[in-house]
Amino acid sequence: MRRVVLIGAVLLCAAGGFVVATGFSSPPGFSYTVRAIFDDASFAVQGEDVRIAGANVGTIQDLGVTADKRAAVTISIDDPDFAPFHANASCAIRPQSLIGEEYVDCNPGTSSSPRLSRITQGPGTGSYLLPVTRTSSPIDSDIVQDISTEPVRESLAVIIDELGTGLTARGADLNAVIHRANPALGDTDRVLQILARQNHQLAQLATDSDTVLQPLAHERHQLAGFITQANTTSVASAQRAADISQTFKLFPSFLRRLRPLMADLSSLADQGTPLMQSLGQSATAVGQQFANLTPFAAKARTALIELGASAQRSQPALVATMPLARRLRRLGAVGEPSAALLDRLTASLNNTGAIEQLMGVLFNGTVAANGFDSLGHYVRAEPLVSSCTSYARTTLLGCSANFAKSASAAAASASPATVAAARLDSHVVTQAVKRASTQSGAPTQLTGLLAYLIGRQP
Repeated sequence: MRRVVLIGAVLLCAAGGFVVATGFSSPPGFSYTVRAIFDDASFAVQGEDVRIAGANVGTIQDLGVTADKRAAVTISIDDPDFAPFHANASCAIRPQSLIGEEYVDCNPGTSSSPRLSRITQGPGTGSYLLPVTRTSSPIDSDIVQDISTEPVRESLAVIIDELGTGLTARGADLNAVIHRANPALGDTDRVLQILARQNHQLAQLATDSDTVLQPLAHERHQLAGFITQANTTSVASAQRAADISQTFKLFPSFLRRLRPLMADLSSLADQGTPLMQSLGQSATAVGQQFANLTPFAAKARTALIELGASAQRSQPALVATMPLARRLRRLGAVGEPSAALLDRLTASLNNTGAIEQLMGVLFNGTVAANGFDSLGHYVRAEPLVSSCTSYARTTLLGCSANFAKSASAAAASASPATVAAARLDSHVVTQAVKRASTQSGAPTQLTGLLAYLIGRQP
């Protein structure tokens, strides 16, 4: 906030300097007249300057005397930027040169106060009235110098003696006149009253100042260095005065562009207030969670160190698997078409019900191999009467377990009795399969399958 006020003050001073340097061109016909009442305006003449903050903003338009023997000075303000005057405005007649010329120095007041009331009748009709309580007149230097000379000294003594008699019991009026004659006395009186009301604060300030200045005394070398650096900074800033001036010129447009952003930030702050309140309520729990994370982090640190050591130890083994990974990648690339075909095959088998049909073939084959009579189903079995059914450690004649290289070799190696028994068994099984197929209505392909399983072509 202080920075904004300081920037505003600098901008105002820069604007005032620009007005003084370039002059002001007021609109044609503009005039704002104020009838200011003074206790004395003996050396003010018509046409003298009227100034505000050192800038010429108008002239003295007319001089007059009120009914109560006070001076009425009508001033005309030609600059619209310094109008209107407000209730807290003030004017003072000040010496302009050593030859007796004077000018009117005014302060138009602040916009927080109401405007001056307008005179509707009598002298100064149409002007705005500034009462005598808001004006002051100076004591001319030549009058002060003449006090010590004859016959002014005797005349002043007579006047003071007569005034003492005439002002008996009118000390308050005399005090008011003196305050109006020199506003600094009134301001000093108000300052002293404020200081009297704040004497306890001033005493505390003196005590606190001693407490604050004592550390500064110990750090005086650093403070001196700060002042030196501040001087260097000021010199550098003076060298960039043009750039700084351009910055201040661009500052109003920057503020205009910043205003929407500040409005958005204000809206964001309003919307974020509930969130901040919720975060404030959960801050204790969050703090406890962070406190609990401390032992966990201590334990995790050891585990992470061990994990890093294990990774370092396994690095050679992992590097050694890189050739295998490359071979697997090549194998995967080569096997991709086969895998795609296998996927299509299994999908086709699944969609066409091949598994269910195979299970049906096995079921129907089992049913066809079993018999059925008036008592129910029965399983056909054929006892094997042979010397080859028992466990033996030595090779028995005709009971070789070796597979022959060809059917002819197997037949040649087998004995005539064995071949005859095998043909008989094959014939019996074939006839049984045909009867079962006829009775159960199984498909004719079942006969070929069973013949294949027993090693006999149909």
